[in-house]
Amino acid sequence: MKKSLKFSFSFLLIAILMFSLVACNNDSKTEPKKLEKVRIAEVTRSIFYAPQYVALAKGFFKAEGLDITLTTTPGGDKTMTALISGGADVALVGSETSIYVYAQGANDPVINFAQLTQTDGTFLVAREKIDNFTWDLLKGKTFLGQRKGGMPQMVGEFVLRKHGIDPHQDLNLIQNIDFANIANAFASGTGEFVQLFEPTASIFEKEGKGHIVASFGKESGHVPYTTFMAKESYMKKNKETIEKFTRAIYKAQKWVASHSAKEIAKAVEPYFPDTDPEIMTTVVERYKSQGSYAEDPILDTIEWANLQNIMEKAGELPKKVDHKTLVNTEIAKKVINK
Repeated sequence: MKKSLKFSFSFLLIAILMFSLVACNNDSKTEPKKLEKVRIAEVTRSIFYAPQYVALAKGFFKAEGLDITLTTTPGGDKTMTALISGGADVALVGSETSIYVYAQGANDPVINFAQLTQTDGTFLVAREKIDNFTWDLLKGKTFLGQRKGGMPQMVGEFVLRKHGIDPHQDLNLIQNIDFANIANAFASGTGEFVQLFEPTASIFEKEGKGHIVASFGKESGHVPYTTFMAKESYMKKNKETIEKFTRAIYKAQKWVASHSAKEIAKAVEPYFPDTDPEIMTTVVERYKSQGSYAEDPILDTIEWANLQNIMEKAGELPKKVDHKTLVNTEIAKKVINK
């Protein structure tokens, strides 16, 4: 009897040890894979890019196995330099920059693969309150515009021409001030009108420094204003990574489309610690109402044509480039259709 009990106890002990080993092995198999690092260079920090911050804040990138490092590199030239030099894997910048690089004969062209915003993000701000604004009120006035060659400046000129105003003949156009200093220049007394991004436009309005009278985004129509892009060589070597990245962005785009301005503002608040939450909600609502946030990452041929038309009218298009040459829609379509 004692032998039998001893044998049973030994058998039980062995069984427990074997179960523990199997459990440990199973645990090791379910350990999370190491996150893959992806470096993003964004052209500026803006609520205009809310879906990107939602993807970060809500863990959509992490869920795809990506560890994102986000760096702000003010200006399209600096952002593109960071991408081309290898200082970033992905750039968030205006699509016009990919055309500039291609026209310079780049051996490794920059490819647009996921669109984030689909309208201009700037607003026309007047120094004085205007109850019944019409565009002809700009004639003969000093207009503080954006940097020459950038999308804000080109869209600004496109809209002015649309309303019968020659930006270089009918008004005093100032566009030699750095992007970061435009708002300060206007606040200091330069110009009667200025072209500003949010939240600066709304902050100026709240502080009585200016009044929003028109939206360049509403006037210019759909255009690939800001897109995610990467070098062709990186995309070929990291197809799976780019697909995961695009999927995370699409999840964020859907989240933004289905949530209120207040909820979106709350989600991206950590990325704008110095901005009044009330102002943020106002800004998000303004962008949502005019359809600035793209609801999917596809940059279509019509938007690409509109972009080049705007560039051509501004005298900034170095050469016409086919949509298929610098735009990859296959990844975005695959993500959407899954």
